Parts: sequence; C-alpha cells; structure tokens
Amino acid sequence: MRSAILAFVLGVWGLQQMPRLPDPVWAFMGILPAVVWWILTRREVSCLSCRRALVLVLAAGAGFFFAAGMAMHRLADDLPQDWEGREIRLVGVVASLPRLQERGERFLFDVETIETPQATVPHRISIARFATGFRAPVPENNFKSSYHPGERWRLTVKLKRPHGSYNPDGFDFEAWALERDIRATGYIRHEATSTRLDALVWRPGYLVERARERVRDHFRRVLGDAPYTGVLLALAIGDDGGIAAKDWQTFLRTGVNHLMSISGLHVTMVASLAFGLVYALWRRVERLALRLPARKAAALAGVLAAGGYALVAGYAVPTQRTFYMLAVIAVALWSGRAVSMSHVLCWALLAVVLIDPWAVLAPGFWLSFGAVGLLVYAGSARLRRPHWLHEAIHTQWVVTLGLLPLLLALFQQVSVVSPLANAFAIPVISLVVTPLALLGAIVPVDALLLAAHAVMAGCMVMLEWCADLPVAVWQQHAPPAWTVLAGFGGVLWLLLPRGFPLRWLGAIALLPMFLIVPEPPGAGELRATVLDVGQGLAVVLQTEHHAMLYDTGPRYSEEADSGNRVILPFLRAAGIGRLDGLVLTHDDNDHTGGAASVLQGVAVDWLASPLPAGHALLKGVQRALPCFAGQAWQWDGVRFEMLHPLYGSYADTDLKDNDRGCVLRVATSHGVLLLPADIERMSELQLLERNPEAVAADVIVVPHHGSKTSSTPDFVSHVAPRVAVFTVGYRNRFRHPRPEVVQRYVDAGSRILRSDLDGAVLIEFDRKGISLSRWRSSRPRYWQDRVAENNGAG
Repeated sequence: MRSAILAFVLGVWGLQQMPRLPDPVWAFMGILPAVVWWILTRREVSCLSCRRALVLVLAAGAGFFFAAGMAMHRLADDLPQDWEGREIRLVGVVASLPRLQERGERFLFDVETIETPQATVPHRISIARFATGFRAPVPENNFKSSYHPGERWRLTVKLKRPHGSYNPDGFDFEAWALERDIRATGYIRHEATSTRLDALVWRPGYLVERARERVRDHFRRVLGDAPYTGVLLALAIGDDGGIAAKDWQTFLRTGVNHLMSISGLHVTMVASLAFGLVYALWRRVERLALRLPARKAAALAGVLAAGGYALVAGYAVPTQRTFYMLAVIAVALWSGRAVSMSHVLCWALLAVVLIDPWAVLAPGFWLSFGAVGLLVYAGSARLRRPHWLHEAIHTQWVVTLGLLPLLLALFQQVSVVSPLANAFAIPVISLVVTPLALLGAIVPVDALLLAAHAVMAGCMVMLEWCADLPVAVWQQHAPPAWTVLAGFGGVLWLLLPRGFPLRWLGAIALLPMFLIVPEPPGAGELRATVLDVGQGLAVVLQTEHHAMLYDTGPRYSEEADSGNRVILPFLRAAGIGRLDGLVLTHDDNDHTGGAASVLQGVAVDWLASPLPAGHALLKGVQRALPCFAGQAWQWDGVRFEMLHPLYGSYADTDLKDNDRGCVLRVATSHGVLLLPADIERMSELQLLERNPEAVAADVIVVPHHGSKTSSTPDFVSHVAPRVAVFTVGYRNRFRHPRPEVVQRYVDAGSRILRSDLDGAVLIEFDRKGISLSRWRSSRPRYWQDRVAENNGAG
C-alpha cells in the first residue's frame, strides 16, 4: 500500500510537469483496460513482482489522470479574454482575511451573482482596494479596512486573468493562483457605489476568517507598532504578511523560517496539550472512563484541537500533513490496530494530494514530508530510545543533512548556522512564544501578548547575531537534477545505522551537486538574458569570465521588488556570485526599483549611472561613476561601448531623465546587441547625427518599452534589427507596446518578442550565430495563460 500511494503521488507530480493537459480519452484507452485486465487475470499472474509492478503502474496512472481531471475542472472556471479590463457588477462574499498592502488591501471574493449582462466571471477572484486614489501609498497606522470576512457586497470591479512574470528559477504566480483557486485578479472601481448587503454570511469558512480577523485586531490593539507583532500573528493565526522584510531575511539566513508560520511542530504541541488535558480529566471521572477509554477520548480531543488550529492557521501544507498524521494515529488507536509511522506518513501524503493535487508544486510540501520521512528513516533501526540530548542533536543532524539536496535544488542556498540557531529558537519559539501568543489570542489578558513579544525580541537578538556571521549562508548555482538525485541517495547512505560499513561513501555522492557548475559562454561569446520583470527592464550579460546587470526592474511594493523576486534568484541559480558591473540607466522606478536589493544581495565591482551624487542608491557603493558616450571596455573578447548620454549633458538640469539614459552597445564577432534604455525622439536623433553606424544591431531591446515617444522610423531603419524585444507588463496601464511601434519593427523585418507573452528571453551569441529561447515556450506548463497578441491595458 505504501508503494502504491507513492506511485499515485508520483503520477500527480508527473501531471504537473505537462505542457498541455492530456485528452480524457487516454484514460479510457490506457488505464481502464489495464484495470479490467488486472481484475480478470490477477489470480492467474503467479509472478509476485509482476503483480506489484502492475499495481504501481495503475496507481501512477490513477494519480496522473486524477490530477488531470481536477485541473480540467479548475481551468474551465476562467475569465474570458473579452471581459478583461471591463467594468463588471458583482454580488459576492469577502472570503478571506484582507491583507494590508502598501496601497490598500487585497482579499478573496466569492462571486455569487453577476449583474452585468452576458459577463462571465470565475467563482473566486482576488480583489484589491486602493485606499487613497489609484496606487497611492497608504500609511499603515492610519489604515482602516472597509471590508471584513463574511460580508456580502455589491461591487463594480475590473478584472484580468492570472498572469505573472515567468523566469528561470523564479516564482510562478500562475501556478500559485491555480493552487489557491484564484481564477482572476482585479480591483474595485467606483467604490462610492459599493454596497454592503449583509454583515455576515453564516458559513463555516467565513466564520473562521472572521475569527482570525478579530485575533489580528486584538494583537494590533495590544501591541501597536511593536516590531514583532507580525511574527506573533504568524505564530497564532498563520498571517505572515506583517513580518518585516529584514526579519524574513534574518529567518532565512539562520534557517528558522519554518518556525515563523504555523509549523507541524506547533500543531503537534496544541494536539499534545489537548490530549494531556482531556486524558488527565477524563480518567478521573469514573462514569466517563467506563463509557469510553480515556486514551480514545484524549486522542479525539487532540485531533479536534489540531484540526481547529490548522483551520485558523490557514491550513497550509505543513499543518495539513500534521493534522492528517494525527488523524491516522487516532483512527488506529480507536480501531485497536498497530500502525507504523511510515504508514501514517503515507496516508497523510495521500490525503494532502487528494485534497490539493497542486500541493506537489510547493517547496513546503517536499520540505515538510521530506523532513518527517527522513526522521522516520533514520530512527527505524533503533533498539532503544537514546538520551533526550543525544536525540535532539541527532534529529537536527538528520534534518540538516537530509534536506541539503532539496534546499540546494529549490533555493540554491543553505543556512550554515541553522543547527545553532534552531537549537535555541525551537524551544524558545515553540515552547514559550507560541503558547503565550495562543493564550493571548484566547484569553483577554494583555500581559500574555506583551510577554510573548518580549521573549521574541530576546530571541531575535541571538538570531540577528547568527545571521550577521560571515559564514551564515552557503549560496551556489542550481545543481542539475541528476546530481540532486545522487545527493539524496548519498544522504540515505550516510544516515544508515551506526556500524554499517562504508557509510562515508555517501559523502562522495553529494559532491556532484557542488562540483558540476553551469557552463559559461566561450571566449568571444555573449549570453544575454532579458528577464521578465513586468513593466520594467533588467538584462543580465555574461561573458566567459565576467557578468554585469543592465537595470534592475521595478519595485512592486515596500517588501517586494524585481531584485529580490527575480534578479537575485536568477543570479544565484546561474552561479553568478559577483557582478563585475551594474548599469542603472536612469532614475525611474521601473529601472532602479530592484537596485537596493541587488546591491544588498550580491557584490558589485562598479556602478555606472546618471544618478546625482548623494543619491541613496550610491551610498555604500565602492566605485560609482557616471555613464557617458565614449566609455568602452572589453571582456573576454566582447566589446562594451556606451553610446549615450554625452558627458556635457550632465550640466543641463532641464534634460529629461529618459533622454539621459545610458545606451549600451555590446559587440561580439557573432552579433551585436543594443540596449537603448528609455531614450526618446531627441536622443535617438542625436545618436543618428553622431554615429548612425553605431546603432546598427542584430538584437535590440526596444527603447522605452515600445512607447510612441521612441523608436522613430529613422531610428528603426538604422538599427535594422533581426530581433526586437519589448519588455512590457501584462495589460500595463501605459498600453505598451504601441501597435504602430510594433509595426515599424515588423516592417523592418524584425522578429518580435515580448516579455509579457514570452516570459524571459535568453539570447546566445556564439559560434552557431544568434540563438533565442523564450522561457514560456522552453518550459511550458498547462496552466500558463495563452494570451492573445492584443493585450491592451485595463
């Protein structure tokens, strides 16, 4: 049964790797005949191995087609492209705890009635409310939510299909939205006409969310602006949106981030407390003990407490896994059957995937089940229970070593100080801070929350000390898949029982993960990656021994920007641990929004920009210089030349930032790349007057995202690119790229690529010529939005 469950989960995972959903007819042509054959011949098949192999194949097929059926059903509930960007009148219920954002709040909305004639809207959407005008920042202390879970509202909204940036080793928003059944996103229009129809819709899910809101409001009233209020909310109700970015960085560097949300350890603690309390009281009441054994009553109480806590905490994968494991143990206790921990884990695994087939896409799924599976594996050969201190050390060793391949594959980094940090953080947070926070959520005694915050503040002092150590984190490239499998095999070998011969050979299997590095471009070759950062620009340029970054994309919110969400993960996975140069073309958010994160996350030798002296981004930079025409250098046989602006333009204080953008020409023997920033008509004319031959290029990243103020006919004809790349956000409010600009490049014979349609664009200039790779085409997945070419703003 365990093997069949694992095969079923493998089939579910296999479906999630598909570029397209299979035709349902394949289920009847493949799986059903095999099932019928098995039923008719199972007694005649004498080979035990053959029977087991057939069972595994059938289980994997069942998992594959089960996940396919679930995906077809969910994808059918979508927003037609014709209704993107149009005002729609809806009636529905606020279905989640509103999350405070820099510009307002966002919440899930369950659609009940569509009042706009002929409109089609999915049953669950994500809605933003901008509090003070469109995209205006909102002070957190002055913000009051107008929407509460369980309320029924009539709203006018504008929606779009779930569509996110798509990059190598980057976050896949569309997969995230599909798992959460969010089939459209948008914002409220004409809020003055919004009408609350009912104060509370009495459904269990809405009641849970309303309870979470009350706990959050209570915490904020008691703790106010205390720095770790967000941490306590995460521990109590799973709402981690209030944790500051710098604190998340500390948790990640010390490897204790698993404690800063509702973990399996916390659910187990709540269940244990409920079990112990009920057991102690039940056995003392003779009539109750005679009617039902105390252990069974206590087990039921523990499961109910764990389930309630998991629901209030948001029901994430780690809480699901723990709840289902506890439920299996309770069922075994009630039925009088002995059950091994491996069976418990497998049944919990099956329950998670049956309820949520997309859980296999989440890193937390693999880390949560992987950690418990490793502990079961490492403890299976024990003859006796060791001393508690030895067991704690061994547990930390097993988890740290065992999750190493997964952490390198998923995040390309591992906390070196994790064993030390977890040694004090686990008992302090799990046994002191979390119980106090939970009691403070239930009991109206402010001292409980104040005490929890004080203990957490003390713990943070130690964690920050660990995070500031120079060797706190090991970062490296993304290891190839085969090295991860080999490394996992090596881990299992190393964790064999003491006394097993040649255990040290397992360490050899770990070495390929560290030694097999990505192959760089050859001498005289260039690899350019135009990252998909939405409405903005970020281009990574690599030669044989050097790497540089041209612009850093936009800032999305106070906590998120292109630097920490797109660029740094890409650099880390590509094995780029240092930038030889960084060019910030001009001081616009869509080009410098991620710069602070990049400068904090990776070493930069020099920074060239037109930013004025004293600019915040230049503080702490070892070598900052202005960019100007005439600058040139050569790396590994590739020539880099700055074409614009003129050095004398810095004296012109009236010059627009766009027209002082740093225009970079990168020339190889295999082709030329032109990066013209956001220059407009005047700058294009100046370039043509100074040196029209210099702008000729095989590939151009189109200036100003295809704005009508750039790419004049003369400029396009002189560049005459074979490939034109437009870096634009999906349905951006500027309506970039303009159709007439796109047509100019088409008329010039250019192949058109767009980041909103193609994702990241990878360009290789090598001995084979110029090769292009579009990430949405190179790594397609069935859930990706197939948008039309005409995707105007809305």
